[in-house]
Amino acid sequence: MTRILVVDDDPQILRALRINLRARDYAVDVAADGAAALRSAVDHPPDLVVLDLGLPDMDGADVIRGLRGWTAVPIIVLSGRATSQDKVAALDAGADDYVTKPFGVDELLARVRAVTRRLPATSEDGPVVCIGSRVVDIASRVVREEDGAEVRLTPTEWQLLEILVRNPGKLVSQQHLLQQVWGPRYRSETHYLRQYMAQLRRKLEAEPAHPVHLLTEPGMGYRYRP
Repeated sequence: MTRILVVDDDPQILRALRINLRARDYAVDVAADGAAALRSAVDHPPDLVVLDLGLPDMDGADVIRGLRGWTAVPIIVLSGRATSQDKVAALDAGADDYVTKPFGVDELLARVRAVTRRLPATSEDGPVVCIGSRVVDIASRVVREEDGAEVRLTPTEWQLLEILVRNPGKLVSQQHLLQQVWGPRYRSETHYLRQYMAQLRRKLEAEPAHPVHLLTEPGMGYRYRP
């Protein structure tokens, strides 16, 4: 059973999400502040975290960074902060999706389904490729530097990278990437792709501003060049 940790200081939201998620056969843990969330994640490791940014004891972005220090669990931010700056900051900290309050429960549940559908590995094999000096092992979901140090990627970054690496040299359309990674309802959210591809380049390319492996085809899509 998929375990979801819901973190919010609003007891009504906690209650509503706990009821709705349990009704759909998810195991649900709840926390009303950041410290409790981090303790819960250690004691009962979740498969997905739904996280408010406005917590009473710490900013939600700090909770994201705390989790990202040891786990790649998917994180959906649920926040009343609606500016693009807040969204980019949360994604940069390691979040995988962002839902703005007030929100529809059906929309949030759809985002949860989209993330949980891609939690299990769908294939036991995959290519091992080099991007600059880094070795990417798709099957093991590990990226290593020349000195053996591991480079951490978020689940969403892995999804994008795997699609591109499995199609070397081929143009992969924006729409295909959106629908494969975020779900069939996503067709025009190209800013998601720009944000995550920028993150991948910062982590993998020798010169992120001048990539040679993870390429953009303006207005069309992206390409992995071996």
